[in-house]
Amino acid sequence: MKHVFTAAMSALVLSACSQTVEDAPMPDSKPAISYAAEGWTAKSLPELAEALKAGEISAEELTQAYLDRIEQVDRSGPTLQAVLTLNPDALDAARALDAKRAAGEPLGALHGLPILIKDNIETADAMPTTAGALALKDNITGRDSPLIAGLRAEGAIILGKTNLSQWANFRSNSSMSGWSALGGQVRNPHMLDRNPCGSSSGSGAAAAASLAAGTVGTETNGSISCPSTVNGVVGFKPTVGLVSQDYIIPISSSQDTAGPMTKSVRGAAMMLSAMATGDTRTDYASALDDASLQGARIGVLRGAEGSNALIRERFHAALVDMEAAGAILVDIEDVDMPSGFWGNAFDVLKYEFKATLNAYLATTPDAVTTRSLADLIAFNQQNAEAELALFNQDIFEQSNAMEGLESDRYRDAVALVQSATREEGIDRLLAEHDVIALVAPTGPLAPRVDPVNGDVWPDWPGAGFMAAIAGYPHLTVPMGTARGLPVGISFMGGKDQDATILSLGYAYEQASNARAEPQYYQTAEDLPNIANAMRRPD
Repeated sequence: MKHVFTAAMSALVLSACSQTVEDAPMPDSKPAISYAAEGWTAKSLPELAEALKAGEISAEELTQAYLDRIEQVDRSGPTLQAVLTLNPDALDAARALDAKRAAGEPLGALHGLPILIKDNIETADAMPTTAGALALKDNITGRDSPLIAGLRAEGAIILGKTNLSQWANFRSNSSMSGWSALGGQVRNPHMLDRNPCGSSSGSGAAAAASLAAGTVGTETNGSISCPSTVNGVVGFKPTVGLVSQDYIIPISSSQDTAGPMTKSVRGAAMMLSAMATGDTRTDYASALDDASLQGARIGVLRGAEGSNALIRERFHAALVDMEAAGAILVDIEDVDMPSGFWGNAFDVLKYEFKATLNAYLATTPDAVTTRSLADLIAFNQQNAEAELALFNQDIFEQSNAMEGLESDRYRDAVALVQSATREEGIDRLLAEHDVIALVAPTGPLAPRVDPVNGDVWPDWPGAGFMAAIAGYPHLTVPMGTARGLPVGISFMGGKDQDATILSLGYAYEQASNARAEPQYYQTAEDLPNIANAMRRPD
């Protein structure tokens, strides 16, 4: 549940539009061996659900197809390192679900679909929940988090756990997104030397590379939206509280949530329907309407377009698509945060991390010997060769020095940042401009993975931090590529407007069809126009 804010917080962070001619894949730019998904694994989650229902493929056959693909592109080939652990009982679960279907007892909309889960979410399977850390390598709890129980109830197969930015990228200000001590560095399947973003890096890369029908990520501030945009998939961060936080390794009680990451908005909606907890269940997929942009007033956050001309070009093309679908666009200029906002926003996370992580560690099995944040700091120092090889643990140390949640300073900080992003932020913008959603680019083009300097991000467009800190819904949908790298568009709305935001994003997706399949370029110089420009002229 990585924290990604804006360029103003750079000291704290990291913690179909048709392709243009210059971006079009060229025959001599592709790898000698194609790693493109084929057959059933190339399908979207809704397509697979229909195929399973029609008996065109069995759950066992589909599960085996994904296991084979994981071996082909994650364990070998481009070696994405997106999958940390495989469920040893996945095939048995698939066979049991096939038997249930044969007996006329299908469980639900996800019956027989293999799903990968970020490895900070507990499942009752024979797999640890580690947050990518050596300290939790034996954290086998035997517990299903409520969201996992919901997925199982709808017939999903838990295929395995995805790699992530260690501790959801809340260990160091100089961290490297997508790296964990247990899983190594996740690779971006669009361009293998590029950052997969975090902290749900493995979930984003796995969804893009067709390693499962869908994946689950978690977000505190940017950890679903960022890996979704740079890996070119749909990611949905729901209203905080819609999906239970129970049995998920925490950062922030006020911001943490899990959410789906898939190839399509409908797939995300189907997963959310199963993951959501509460007294009443909503079928988010049935609420999707490809005409929902017709007559809809949409606020365009012009001050969040960023400085990158390629991203702005894709964003403006997306706005044209939205207008063609009937949207009424309303320009909104800069949105200013109050003095002290960024420091207070970071402090809130540090306060809540110490409290919630200590509470979580107290519930882990006896095999886990680190029972507090202080224990983890000491463990990492004792295992520095593995744990601290690339970056330090200064966020751990700063968090451990914080007071408890009863302190006035914590309460004042929460009040300031929530008011700035709720009543004086998203709520005010929606009301003053009479719009039902806000849109902006989701984030930057992915920079290179840099084990020397850590994450080095360019100017950060977008305003996803407002939805993250407010706890409001945020959907990112692919809007094309620039120089071989995906970019996404964000749809944000008010509290509990999850169905509306999903439907608006679905209408845009249907109008644009802008998602691009990964090409597995080694570097940007696999693009002929870039390679030519990099050479010395004769």
